[in-house]
Amino acid sequence: MTLDLCSVNEGVALITLDRPPLNTLGLPLRRHLDDALHAAMADDAVRAVVITGAGRGFSGGGDITEFDLPSGGHAPLPGPQLDQLEASPKPVVAAMHGFALGGGLELALACHARVAHANTQVGLPEVQLGLVPGAGGTQRLPRLIGVEQALNMVLRGSTHSAASLRDSGLFDRVTDGDVVREAMALARALADSGVLRRTGALPCRMDNVQAFTAFVRGGLKTAPGGSTAPLACVDCVEAAATQPLRKGLDVEAAAFQRLRHSPQFAGLRHVFLAERRAAHLQDLPPGTQTRQVRRVAVIGGGTMGSGIAMAMANAGLSVLLVERDPAVLERALRTLRAHYESLAQRGKLSSETAFARIALVAGAVDYDGVSQADLVIEAVFEDLAVKREVFERLDAVAKPGAILASNTSMLDLNAIAAFTRRPQDVLGLHFFSPAQVMKLLEVVRGADTAPDVLATAMALARKIGKTAVVSGVCEGFIGNRMLESYLMQAGLLLDEGALPQQVDRAIEAWGMAMGPFRMCDMAGNDLGAKIRAARIERDPTRVYSGTFDRLVALGRFGQKAGRGWYDHISGQRTPTSSAEVQALVEAQSAQLGLQRRAISDAQIVDRLLLALANEGFKILEEGIAQRASDIDVVYTAGYGFPRWRGGPMFQVEQRGLGDVLAAMQRFSDGPAYQRADHFWRPAPLLVRLAEQGATLHSLDNTSEAA
Repeated sequence: MTLDLCSVNEGVALITLDRPPLNTLGLPLRRHLDDALHAAMADDAVRAVVITGAGRGFSGGGDITEFDLPSGGHAPLPGPQLDQLEASPKPVVAAMHGFALGGGLELALACHARVAHANTQVGLPEVQLGLVPGAGGTQRLPRLIGVEQALNMVLRGSTHSAASLRDSGLFDRVTDGDVVREAMALARALADSGVLRRTGALPCRMDNVQAFTAFVRGGLKTAPGGSTAPLACVDCVEAAATQPLRKGLDVEAAAFQRLRHSPQFAGLRHVFLAERRAAHLQDLPPGTQTRQVRRVAVIGGGTMGSGIAMAMANAGLSVLLVERDPAVLERALRTLRAHYESLAQRGKLSSETAFARIALVAGAVDYDGVSQADLVIEAVFEDLAVKREVFERLDAVAKPGAILASNTSMLDLNAIAAFTRRPQDVLGLHFFSPAQVMKLLEVVRGADTAPDVLATAMALARKIGKTAVVSGVCEGFIGNRMLESYLMQAGLLLDEGALPQQVDRAIEAWGMAMGPFRMCDMAGNDLGAKIRAARIERDPTRVYSGTFDRLVALGRFGQKAGRGWYDHISGQRTPTSSAEVQALVEAQSAQLGLQRRAISDAQIVDRLLLALANEGFKILEEGIAQRASDIDVVYTAGYGFPRWRGGPMFQVEQRGLGDVLAAMQRFSDGPAYQRADHFWRPAPLLVRLAEQGATLHSLDNTSEAA
């Protein structure tokens, strides 16, 4: 980033933030900005300054990778730097395009005026990392747009287009044209007027602000031990309305420093960075190109298939939904239309957008139109024989170079690819239901999957707004394979003395969105029985609690039957515990000759988490996951694991691998565990890392270097 004073145009100097790809405000860019501003202030030929961003946007904000580095504490620090910018005797105007997020928006707020392209996305997303904005955002934004709207933006951490905020007071001008040209003209006008509007000097008043903020605090829900950033955001914005700027900035700075050292921030930052690492494929050949995907065919019109069709249409892709049963196809298309019409009625989409998305999806009861598709996604019943029939037909009709994907959640993708004469074009795209909503997408790489097919799948995931993680081929891939160990352990807890409601209550209080037994009721216990039977047939050493099959034998299939591990009463959102299930659980313990005992909530949580993590170490050692942090992404994005906990692998890393081994040894001791003592046999990778004093973080760094 340089300031070429020879290019000063009619007294206005242009400073360009240039640190690809996001122009993050790490120490190098802060120093360059500081040097350029000082040069502009010292040059008599410069009457005003315009700051803009190079490339795709203005600035993506601060560099959170810098927080643990010495450079994070080196001058110029963001807060003081923006205070000095605001105090500039010469007008400084922000010319914003693309995005201005976090510290990038705070930089613009400290300028004396702001010009934005209508499509610019702005926001203060720090709360999503367990932080408050730390460079004056909570103090300057309310002075421009008012306390209520500012607090809403800060608490949600959401982004908004400049066009939607055109009349908010945030921008001096919003344009569809050249933002730099508009900003230069405004800067000259400000210089001519001799009047500077410093944001921090603007009044920030609101009648009954304490009553308003008390009301907001009362509506915030914070999980025990969870992020306290929302409450801190309310405190900071309240200070903006009740304190002078300097005191408000001090309140904000103190909250930021407290939160940046919290375990909640550590977990949230880990997931934030892990999601970005997950998109990087370690062994992709340099220069790998992606294939064009404009038309998509989805085979299967059930809940998953129609959800996938909507996910594609949401990204503007043309979709052919193929379902051999005309009644099922019509129901799927009717559901799709109703979905978009509902979004339009609720103001979530414009009527034009809803109509356009409906028009992107066509239906068919044959494969004739599949020959036009660039990508075909199979979403039929989870049966290898059924999938064989589908892929053999696809092999015959799909055009050369078309990508053939299976939505299988656990079947052997290599076997599916072998049903075709083009295994290099086959991979897995494991969506999670509802596919148009859930963020996680497991991209399953087969033994023969071509690099450009894999790269195309990852690019498609970004296009449709999914968080993608690459998995190798194994039963259940990453997420469902680990879930099996989790559910097995949940069942063993029942055999030894716990009840379903205690297990669920303990892990939900810890932060999981849903406990294992509530989850089974939602998914269908009869479906779980079929999966379990197939797994036991392949591996008779697997030990499940007999309560699972006893439950199904009683017809307690879950929510759809009105009874499962719980009784589900129509019109009542919260399920109730069942005396019949308690008797069933106790009978199973008696049959095994186990004396039921009290099990603490802490032990329940410990055993469930370590069951997940131990399987995660096995997955890592087998090369199924690229890196430990990818496993954390799978669980935080797709399985209800609390983001502020960082994921199962992050949790054991924070705890210490030696302590994890010791806990597993304790769990394997005693007569109650003898029938499943192999369950707590630690993964060899876990043992090796613990003995070496190594960490998963170092393992990830080594694999990245490779």
